[in-house]
Amino acid sequence: MPKSDLRLDLLGTSFSISADEDAAYLEGLLGRFRDAVDNTQKSTGLKDPLKVAILTGFLLCDEIYKLKQQEKAGVDLAINSEETEQLTLDLIARLDEVLENKAPLP
Repeated sequence: MPKSDLRLDLLGTSFSISADEDAAYLEGLLGRFRDAVDNTQKSTGLKDPLKVAILTGFLLCDEIYKLKQQEKAGVDLAINSEETEQLTLDLIARLDEVLENKAPLP
């Protein structure tokens, strides 16, 4: 994939980056970051660009960490779900057997 260039102009500084992503992806990422910066400024009242940038980065790391924790919990739930499904199928098979034989449940 060819490199795409992106001009970053925020928090009082400007520079360009080059990345192995398409331009639309980079623009979307920049928009997400701008929104995060705006939210940080609105919720904290901070004006110092360095503090805003650091706090925004910290908050975004928090989001990523929480998403990874949810993802990890989802894997655990999937394992439990498979186990539950197997137990349910075993129980149904036992019930079918009992109903076919008209034998009392143990």
